[in-house]
Amino acid sequence: MAVVLSQRALNRATLARQMLLERRKATPAQAIEKLAGLQAQAPNPPYIGLWSRLEGFRRGQLTESLKQRRVVRMSTMRATLHLMAASDALAWRPLLEPVHQRGLKGSSHARALEGIDRAAVVEAGLALLRAGPLTGSELGQALAARWKDREPASLAALIRNSVPLVHLPPAGSWNSHQGARLQPIAQWLGESAADVPPATQDDLLLRYLAAFGPATLADAGAWSGLTGWKAVADRLRPQLRTFIGEQGQELFDLPRAPRPDPDTPAPPRLVAEWDNLLLSHADRSRVMSEAHRARVFTVNGIVRGTVLLDGLVAGVWKIERAKNNAAAVVLEPFTRWPKAGRLGVEEEALRLLAFAADGEDERHEVRVL
Repeated sequence: MAVVLSQRALNRATLARQMLLERRKATPAQAIEKLAGLQAQAPNPPYIGLWSRLEGFRRGQLTESLKQRRVVRMSTMRATLHLMAASDALAWRPLLEPVHQRGLKGSSHARALEGIDRAAVVEAGLALLRAGPLTGSELGQALAARWKDREPASLAALIRNSVPLVHLPPAGSWNSHQGARLQPIAQWLGESAADVPPATQDDLLLRYLAAFGPATLADAGAWSGLTGWKAVADRLRPQLRTFIGEQGQELFDLPRAPRPDPDTPAPPRLVAEWDNLLLSHADRSRVMSEAHRARVFTVNGIVRGTVLLDGLVAGVWKIERAKNNAAAVVLEPFTRWPKAGRLGVEEEALRLLAFAADGEDERHEVRVL
């Protein structure tokens, strides 16, 4: 008979795998591989995501990993930008092609691309990119010189969703907001790309469970954007362990993955904007009450930075900077925090300000709304 796992047990297991029970010693590339990627549509949140998880992490470490091509920024899970270990990005992106094509079909570009010879556009786009990196705007304009009756932005969108493209550094680096130059990943990685075997969806489920399990098949779909997980689970069932959740749902996991005691202490943590902790399960209740959803997920697509107390989302945070060389972490509790918890969060906020400082003379404070 399957063991029942409580919500608290799921919480602690997920936090352990997401390196949020204790900071770990690891390089950025090692951590990103273990975490199965970090969502990276804005440049700074992945840095904060690693700071909240790694012991002694410095911003320059991730910047150097991007420059050295150990970590790449590209569209992967859910057709959203992620920082990925280079080998994972190369191996996983072909599997995620249906997700990108589905996203393109549902976008405003679909009508603009009706009737076009997509294979010809992709071939032309690849030829342009092999000649040298281009921004999305440059790529679209170059393609529009041949397909004059089409929107440049839509032509570029077709390439972005059909070709695995890396956003070349400095795009994705701390405080970098210029338009990204794009290059096919195999070209960016060079000879090392030939040594990476393609992944299967079976591989993907095992990696997902290692980073986010125990989880349902719907959770795997929410994380990846892919369908077809039942067949994968049926193949892998002999090497997986199954549990039952409090709502009766079947949960899959790796037999030897960490499942800490539910009473394991969870320290206060400031989780970055768009962190995959909140984006990788169909049911987020293991880390966040549904009552708080609207205060974290905004109508304009922002996923706000969150405060974890006892492992659960208990508020949101943001950094505000003033012209007088001052910066503050502004904390917005969802409920009244216990005194010890509030003190722990404020101490963590000051550590974040030191990490994110624009200069040695910057003045720091923490404000609680």
